[in-house]
Amino acid sequence: MMIMSPQFSPVLERIAEEMARTPGRGRPADYIPALAARDPRSFGMAVAELDGTVYGVGDWHQPFSTQSITKVFTLALDLAREGDELWEHVGREPSGNPFNSLVQLEYENGIPRNPFINAGALVVTDRLQTRSGDAAGELRDFLRAESGNTDLDFDLEVAASESAHGDRNAALAHFMASYGNIDNPVPALLDQYFRQCSISASCADLALATGFLARHGVRADGTRLLSRSQAKQVNAVMLTCGTYDAAGEFAYRVGLPGKSGVGGGIIAVVPGRCTLCVWSPGLDERGNSVTGVAALDRFTTLTGLSVF
Repeated sequence: MMIMSPQFSPVLERIAEEMARTPGRGRPADYIPALAARDPRSFGMAVAELDGTVYGVGDWHQPFSTQSITKVFTLALDLAREGDELWEHVGREPSGNPFNSLVQLEYENGIPRNPFINAGALVVTDRLQTRSGDAAGELRDFLRAESGNTDLDFDLEVAASESAHGDRNAALAHFMASYGNIDNPVPALLDQYFRQCSISASCADLALATGFLARHGVRADGTRLLSRSQAKQVNAVMLTCGTYDAAGEFAYRVGLPGKSGVGGGIIAVVPGRCTLCVWSPGLDERGNSVTGVAALDRFTTLTGLSVF
């Protein structure tokens, strides 16, 4: 049964009550020291309609580290600039390997499997950097405009923490550069990438910022960022690749295009209807929020809103 929007608030409140009673909330990302201290019992969830009306529950105005969620927006910004040429440099297939794996790159001659594993995101950021001169700044400006939050910004402590523990990402970038698949100097690219991932935003911010994907490529101000076909492409890659190597399980349980980050956030899209963001920092072994996935599962079950 499809529910109407005024009922989003009761549904969100019910989900929050259920999540509060659920044991086993996972562990925060302890390999990034700036994220390790987050309380796994924190929980926020927001739903934004196409017109910008937003509903929320719990810690939905609490900023958190967006991390890999930002990969969706850099993908969209670069796709808008260069179109299908991007897909000559990064694939569209699930990886089946951890998000920071080096092994697959050697088999596939420096072409990452998809834009959401670290190697693929580095390629997309590199290409946006070449075309914009400031990939991270363009991303921040876009998120500020779509969310309406002009205070949304980088968390330089998180960026520094990631940079200090960024040897694997540096290795991925250098390896791809050896195949000619990176344009910019690797240190400059890594600086852009770590700042990109450090952006701090709330569930409300991200639900609103994701709205262009539910509006088939149209931004909050009515201008078009992506063609309808390109918006479909981004949503499709989110569905098949957006939750690391657990995308099949996420599609099975939630039934929506989604993208997670190790800060504990997940965005999700109901094309033509609404967008969601949920945050709870306790992660499972594959880097996805335990409570976040469960909450989105309950949302699609209770509302009937799914792509299937």
